[in-house]
Amino acid sequence: MNSKIEKLIKQFAKLPRLGSRAAQRIVLSLLQDKTGRAENLANALLDAASTIRPCPVCGVLTDTNVGLCEFCRDATRCNGQLCVVRDLSDVWTLEKSAIFHGRYHILGGLLSGVAGTLPDDLNIAGLANRIRQENITEIIFALPNTIEGKTTQHYVMSIIDAAPDVRFSELASGVPLGGDIDYLDDGTLSLAFGGRREL
Repeated sequence: MNSKIEKLIKQFAKLPRLGSRAAQRIVLSLLQDKTGRAENLANALLDAASTIRPCPVCGVLTDTNVGLCEFCRDATRCNGQLCVVRDLSDVWTLEKSAIFHGRYHILGGLLSGVAGTLPDDLNIAGLANRIRQENITEIIFALPNTIEGKTTQHYVMSIIDAAPDVRFSELASGVPLGGDIDYLDDGTLSLAFGGRREL
């Protein structure tokens, strides 16, 4: 196999949920396409890589030319609710369901002894300041119902426990033990959000 093609297949195979067979099919499809899809994809990737960064407040990916993300700029979302999620895919899932109208805070992962993920590896440090500056009255945890998710939730609660006017809640029925937010359908997610319980 040509070394350049092999290198490209290896890069695609490193993407989440994409094995070497799927990577090979994608690369061959792009290289054999006559419509310029490969060049368009390359240009879009270069543009995104050079201009897309996490929002300095919440962690949602946004264009550096804009500054804050669309959620942090939207004054109607400043309603006292802050939803703590693991990553951007969880934000997209919640937005698609249209059940949450507050602001988000992306942790960028979960605490894990096995993976070696420590509190300093996550976007936790600025959370206490956000609560004060944005007059947050409720923090909703929309984290996976796993040991790592619960450990992260308890840790976050422990470092912001000094804010007495803040309620903590978590998604309720509908999220199975070990379940991830981005695998839930809109109906299940709506039930979980509507039935969230105070912690």
